[in-house]
Amino acid sequence: MLTGKSDGEKYKFDAKSTFYAGFLAEYKISDKFALQGEVLYSPIGGKQEESVSYNESGVSVTGTEKTDWKFGTVQIPVSAKFYATENLAFGLGLNVGIVTSAKVDYTATLTASAMGQTETQSESSSEDVKDNVNTLNLAPFVGAEYTLENGLFFDARYNLGVSNLIKKPEGNETLKNSFLQVGIGFKFGGN
Repeated sequence: MLTGKSDGEKYKFDAKSTFYAGFLAEYKISDKFALQGEVLYSPIGGKQEESVSYNESGVSVTGTEKTDWKFGTVQIPVSAKFYATENLAFGLGLNVGIVTSAKVDYTATLTASAMGQTETQSESSSEDVKDNVNTLNLAPFVGAEYTLENGLFFDARYNLGVSNLIKKPEGNETLKNSFLQVGIGFKFGGN
């Protein structure tokens, strides 16, 4: 979930459902403890929709404005894992995200009404904002993983975005991205 703050106002964006794909390596220190490193690719971001309504010179305007923030990221999560059972592990770690692309899609649909006449206009644009976004996105995380005997595993983790994605903030302006990952994978060599 993307969240922002500027001049004392807070902004919350709707979560986006995307995918992630990559590789992992796990090193078991003992039956109970392991270290895990991963390299993943994932598009992340957030969407926001606002209603617009105002009157100007006898013209009533209503409609919606939508923004869609899209960040392409290479993520490098590193975690310490505790095996509660042979198959169930809990992890704690840090996700080092590298933002490789950043853009904002904007769409507005407005309807103007005056003296019985109605006109609707739509406009959309896309802006590359990579130069305005920090490349590094740090996110501590907690998670759990269940591994079947054949090496198939299911995992879930919550990443708490702590880095300000805005490269040159004006005052106390912030943009942070926290996200939930749910995945399925396969470990060669079994458990």
